Amino acid sequence: MFLLRKREFVTMLLILSVVKIAPASFQQADSTEKIPFRVPKVNAAARIDGELDEPFWQDAVVIEAGYEVNPGENIPAPVKTEGLLVYNDNYIYVGIRAYDPDPSAIRAHITDRDNIWSDDWVLILFDTFNDNRRTYDYACNPFGIQGDMIESTSGGGGSWDAIWESDGKITAEGYVVEMAIPFSSLSFQRSEGDQTWGFDLVRSYPRTVRHHIGTFPRDRNNNCYMCQAEKLVGFAGATPGRNLEFDPTLSALSTSEREDEITSPMKRKERKLDPGLTVRWGLTPNMTLSTTLNPDFSQVEADVQQLDINRRFAIYYSEKRPFFLEGADYFSTHISAVYSRTLADPRAGIKITGKEGAHTIGFFTAQDEITNLLFPGAEGSNSETMDKRNTSTVLRYKRDVGQSSNLGLLITDREGENYHNRVAGVDGIVKFTQKDQIRFQYLRSNTAYPRTIAAGFDQPFAAFDGGALSAFCNHNTRSWEVYGFYNEITPDFRADLGFISQADYRYSEIGGAYKWQREPGHWYNWISLYASYDLRREYNYRPLHKAFTSRLNYSGPLQSNFGVYGEYGRNQFQGREFRANWLSFWLWMRPSGAIGAGIEGNLGDQIDYDNSRQGSVLRLYPEIEYKIGQHLTVVLAQAFERLDVDPGRLYTANISRVHLVYQLNKRTFLRTIFQYRRYERNVKLYKDEVESENKGFFSQVLFSYKINPQTVLFFGYSDNYYGDQSISLTQENRTFFAKLGYAWRIYTDDYSLMALSVSNIIQALGHEIKKERRT
Repeated sequence: MFLLRKREFVTMLLILSVVKIAPASFQQADSTEKIPFRVPKVNAAARIDGELDEPFWQDAVVIEAGYEVNPGENIPAPVKTEGLLVYNDNYIYVGIRAYDPDPSAIRAHITDRDNIWSDDWVLILFDTFNDNRRTYDYACNPFGIQGDMIESTSGGGGSWDAIWESDGKITAEGYVVEMAIPFSSLSFQRSEGDQTWGFDLVRSYPRTVRHHIGTFPRDRNNNCYMCQAEKLVGFAGATPGRNLEFDPTLSALSTSEREDEITSPMKRKERKLDPGLTVRWGLTPNMTLSTTLNPDFSQVEADVQQLDINRRFAIYYSEKRPFFLEGADYFSTHISAVYSRTLADPRAGIKITGKEGAHTIGFFTAQDEITNLLFPGAEGSNSETMDKRNTSTVLRYKRDVGQSSNLGLLITDREGENYHNRVAGVDGIVKFTQKDQIRFQYLRSNTAYPRTIAAGFDQPFAAFDGGALSAFCNHNTRSWEVYGFYNEITPDFRADLGFISQADYRYSEIGGAYKWQREPGHWYNWISLYASYDLRREYNYRPLHKAFTSRLNYSGPLQSNFGVYGEYGRNQFQGREFRANWLSFWLWMRPSGAIGAGIEGNLGDQIDYDNSRQGSVLRLYPEIEYKIGQHLTVVLAQAFERLDVDPGRLYTANISRVHLVYQLNKRTFLRTIFQYRRYERNVKLYKDEVESENKGFFSQVLFSYKINPQTVLFFGYSDNYYGDQSISLTQENRTFFAKLGYAWRIYTDDYSLMALSVSNIIQALGHEIKKERRT
């Protein structure tokens, strides 16, 4: 690991020492003490069928969600919702009765898990550490179809796939949902006696507006949501145990493509059968070890294609692979220094995530077969892929401070042949009051590239250092907000395990907002008006961008959301100054459970980066979603862009997308995706030679059978077509793929079995790495 300069090392120590010398200064005022709800223990198991007919439900604690919290502000809920909770040695059982005066108006569809959010739904969340920082969320629509996520006050939550049971039924009085949540899908502190958890029950009730209903009133002058939550007490003796989960997979792939030119014959490129294994072990009740051998990182969900014409910086795509999604919030920081999609073809990996007391830790290391590189600059970025193996390692540590603040340390390291990138730094969230907070991060990097890469991309030939700093502060109340933001990245800062597409700049922004809220029945439910001034300069202070901005947001009837954003400013590019006056807008509405439609776009000044001149752009992104019955969903989307310069139209770009899903039942769906892309350029207006026409077509058909997120069967087909001004659309490649995965869990506290199992796993991992090195 590289050595930090003395001044920087002392600064890091001083920041971390605040944890010990001044925790009281970060402590928010305690909220009003609430009487917790006691969850009773039962010596029985439930059959999860949406009936709530087991005798023990009569003894359950009943918690009512009695407040509408949005758009109404802590007014009586328009409908009644009851949550019932009990537990036994292995499960928390949750029953929810969602009453409805008109059950025929309930919005419910048979869909894939995590795709329920346009329906009616209910959600229960647990703050299992009772620390106001992280919650496990379990949601169901009226048919019991699942959605789950992790929410984190430090950001980086979101997608998460747990194994749990649920079912639901629409009744004459509304609908009923029944859940069985295993303790093994949660992390929580060890305790001999009762535990105390934060808790909320949320119901989303979409009609003319989407009403959100909760168990407690929200104080919008308090930026700590879970500090206000209800409390559950109970779960004495509960433990997730030191459980083992084996997730073996078998993937098959057959790919054919044209070798040299588009007119050459199609030949088989790859044909393989790949077994893989991921093992998860509960080291402690709240620390998890995951190991993976020849992991299945296949991605059956196609990325939505984005317009990449006249773009200066790399495009960001979301992570969708299960191994990296698990515990992803542990590694998230304000500066995107960890971006797991950088690891393109890992062969083996180990991950540890969890929390002990006030200490949160995340660690992973993986061996990747190829090395993706991103070279950021002030006015653009370049990328390259080295066909060389690397070992990537990330260590993340956070310590809780006060009621909802934290301080952390991040270290990343990527090592390859004649190459390394190492990053270390500190960060934190300091909440001084219920309305005021500061977020900060400081990082240093040390990087060395192979000489061929350094020469080809104008990078230093010797190892070089760089730094990055980010700071954000805001004062946020119910009606108004003021904030300030500063970010700087030196020219030589690199975070090759992250996503840093721009470097060599300093950015400052200051702004504020005023917010209006009205109860349902008004012509608006929410309006906010923002204004700001931002200034971006190169690190040596040469101007890059300055602008005054303003944004208006509106939400109202028909679940409508509208916004408009305007900017008045100037840009610098390649030593010239350009206008930067433009307007963007977005509109989305869902007038019924079957139809959702929207459009976003922008128009105004845009630099022609290929030819360094002023232009004007129009972008439009319309989309419509139509649910036909309970099983079929059709999504039609379009991306359109055109750029005009002084002599005339420079280019027109279109991407059309059709997405069809037929959900046979809760476990099975058939999906097809079609994407057509067409770029047309006026070659006479370009300095360099370009194609006058470029087009492509992508299709994918996928059959999915899914018992739970790990027990799955996929098989499908995809292909790509290419064409230009001289070649009609011609198939470039085609792929047939299949995947079988199974989740096998062993619930035990037998240390000897665990030690033997983990020993075997580590031994197998060592053999796999040695074999890979030999080949």
